[in-house]
Amino acid sequence: MWLLSTDRAELHSFNSLGDIKGGYAILSHTWDEKEQSFLNTRALFRQSGITHQNPRDISSPKIRGACIRAELDGYKWIWIDAPCIDQSSSTELSEAINSMFLWYSQAEVCYAYLADVSAHDNHHAVESAFRRSRWHTRGWTLQELLAPSVVIFLSKDWQPIGTRHEYAPLLEQITRIRQSYLLGDLPISEASIA
Repeated sequence: MWLLSTDRAELHSFNSLGDIKGGYAILSHTWDEKEQSFLNTRALFRQSGITHQNPRDISSPKIRGACIRAELDGYKWIWIDAPCIDQSSSTELSEAINSMFLWYSQAEVCYAYLADVSAHDNHHAVESAFRRSRWHTRGWTLQELLAPSVVIFLSKDWQPIGTRHEYAPLLEQITRIRQSYLLGDLPISEASIA
């Protein structure tokens, strides 16, 4: 498993989840037109060796924002799919896809980054940007909503706007997933696939 250091956005490999001292944060997001990949991240590291810049400072705004948010919250490591999966390796890609639910469930915190939501909106309003967020429409984000023990929703400027627990009634309206599963009162293994 590859993780980014939050202070420098450098890739580090860990053989097992138990090797990650202090745990890790994880990012749930929707992809933009151009995501910073594993290979891009390695290239930025090489470039920073020449220019003596912090690789985090020259990373994409999303990677930089996620690393800064996690570091502010006291995390040394963060997993983000695009820069932490070497998609040129079919073995690594397959392992990541098969392990993703476990990785989300073992994270200390999952940041759900809503690139289309402002921190200052009324998120409960009928036509709110929160309700209409693209994040709620992606299939991958379902496991990212349910697997972690802690989910914190972040606005487009990386400000915390609420947790899964705080927003459970609203999330039930948006996703049609019962609050009892969102709150962990019932195990998701008992939920209907439908």
